[in-house]
Amino acid sequence: MRSRAQKPHAVCVPYPAQGHINPMFKVAKLLHEKGFHVTFINTIYNHNRFLRFRGPNALDGIPSFRFESIPDGLPDTDVDTTQDIPTLCESTIKNCLAPFKELLRRINAGDDVPPVSCIVSDGCMSFTLDAAEELGVPEVLFWTTSACGFLAYLHFYRFIEKGLSPLKDESYLTKEHLDTKIDWIPSMRNLRLRDIPSFICATNPEDIMLNFFIHEADRAKHASAIILNTFDDLEHDVIQYMQSILPPIYSIGPLHLLVKREFHEDSELGRMGSNLWREESECLNWLDTKSPNSVVYVNFGSLPVMSAKHLVEFAWGLAATRKDFLWVIRPDLVVGDVAMVPPEFLIETMDCRMLASWCPQEKVLSHPAVGGFLTHSGWNSTLESLSSGVPMVCWPFFAEQRTNCKFCCDDWEVGIEVGGDVRREEVEAVVRELMDGEKGKKMRKKAEEWQHLAEEAIELNRGSSELNFEMVVNKVLLGE
Repeated sequence: MRSRAQKPHAVCVPYPAQGHINPMFKVAKLLHEKGFHVTFINTIYNHNRFLRFRGPNALDGIPSFRFESIPDGLPDTDVDTTQDIPTLCESTIKNCLAPFKELLRRINAGDDVPPVSCIVSDGCMSFTLDAAEELGVPEVLFWTTSACGFLAYLHFYRFIEKGLSPLKDESYLTKEHLDTKIDWIPSMRNLRLRDIPSFICATNPEDIMLNFFIHEADRAKHASAIILNTFDDLEHDVIQYMQSILPPIYSIGPLHLLVKREFHEDSELGRMGSNLWREESECLNWLDTKSPNSVVYVNFGSLPVMSAKHLVEFAWGLAATRKDFLWVIRPDLVVGDVAMVPPEFLIETMDCRMLASWCPQEKVLSHPAVGGFLTHSGWNSTLESLSSGVPMVCWPFFAEQRTNCKFCCDDWEVGIEVGGDVRREEVEAVVRELMDGEKGKKMRKKAEEWQHLAEEAIELNRGSSELNFEMVVNKVLLGE
């Protein structure tokens, strides 16, 4: 064991959104288990959200696992909701480097912790590369997307070169144009424009998100290494191709399975959570009363928003299936309004539903009662579903969720897509197919096969992701 002075010190910097914080927190826990002192850096906004939910001493538990914060450059607010993503992206690039460098200087000037020896940063927080270079320490970029989503972002510049982006105007957002074949991204087959992350369909050359991802994807080439929360069997061809064009790239997922294996949930670090929303664990007791594979789990993630009309269509579509369902409805799920389902729907579904504002999703998806997942196709949700052998109905909202949906439905054969303009009849039909249809049975069998391969990937001393994580730690972060 290293002495205190020699103990390696990893600074972990997630992008300030729930779907990025959770996987980075898992990486931080695993590094701590490997003997690292860890400093986990949230934005002040999210740091304060943690403290409001868990109390002022919630983050003080382990001396060698510390929390710090830096400003995100946006006006202060104490409203617990998702920040405006384009504004946040623009602000992090412009405003976060100086306070981050100052924080590192303060950490290194203290005598109570080891000096910073490496940085693990979200791929969308690449300003940290400048600080790593200045300090002379290695930096690993963690892209929390799927490998296929990341590869699509890496090719955004080619869409511009080919005149495919930005679109000339919104009249190009037709089915015919979105069905344009994209057959020039190596290792990705049968793609259409609609399968590329949504920011490619911007109509303004100055679009913040289009330019943000071009910038961040290009910066990835300067990292010491790149890690992805996926596993080799799932995205083998894509990972193999990216290894030929990028710094060393390692698949280290599913991270939630690695963490579950390493930490007992009653241990101090095992109990420590990273959710920005308060979890309602009562839903697990409700699931305990249900038969195996009988419940539809519905959750559209931490970022997507929908119209009040779409919420109502989903509600009545679910009601019409007569299936038991657990539906997570965030307070800010509906654009510019409080998310409210019709009172008549609540009466009609009283005996077959549970509604929650947030839940412990990993435990829900691994519960025997859950037989299908209606999802926005975010990467954490998709990987957790695959790892639990649960097939999906996919309603992608934005970003690379469209790419994940395409791979779920066509390549991994575990998903059915529901149309963007939601109709209750379609919701009813696809959920019935998922839970009872012949296609649903085939999807469940395929999902169980992926579950087995995911578990193999994290096997102690032999799984591909387990060995890759060891290599990242020893070869890249410790330089041994």
